Amino acid sequence: MGRVLIPAPVKLIVSLFTNNPELLEDTENALVRKFGPLDFASNVIDFNQTTYYEKEFGPALKRKFISFQRLIPSSSLWKIKIMTNRLERKFSRNGNRRINIDPGYLSQANVVLASTKMFFHRIHINKGIHQEVTLIYQDKTFKPLPWTYPDYQTEQAKKIFLHIRTLYAAQLKH
Repeated sequence: MGRVLIPAPVKLIVSLFTNNPELLEDTENALVRKFGPLDFASNVIDFNQTTYYEKEFGPALKRKFISFQRLIPSSSLWKIKIMTNRLERKFSRNGNRRINIDPGYLSQANVVLASTKMFFHRIHINKGIHQEVTLIYQDKTFKPLPWTYPDYQTEQAKKIFLHIRTLYAAQLKH
């Protein structure tokens, strides 16, 4: 019989994208009020790996990755996704989203994202929220899986997650 171990807390990460730079800042501020101070915010990055979101958001999308100082239990991801969905609705106009807020977490082993969409590689965690392993940490880098979104496979994204992983490892030591 295996011994049950409580997993270490994980690093909350959030991806934001929109074509409205002010909305990036407003959303980041709302998330900081809810989850506490950031310990990382990427530069604003062109989000041009897909045109999937252009109909909803328009062209020239910009993305930002952020992470928070306070670590979270991995089991809380579903609650965070429900909260970020509410925040997306708050910032919507005429029933259309103006910002996409994708929460997830980073552990020493992987990057996990939350989703409302069921698919063969996603596992339901609670109240209609699913999670997927998006990147795995192996051979000192993050590696994609067959379903990893193209924007998470870029060298730029992997460097960001490696930096956040370094911050996280330092937190676990203390």
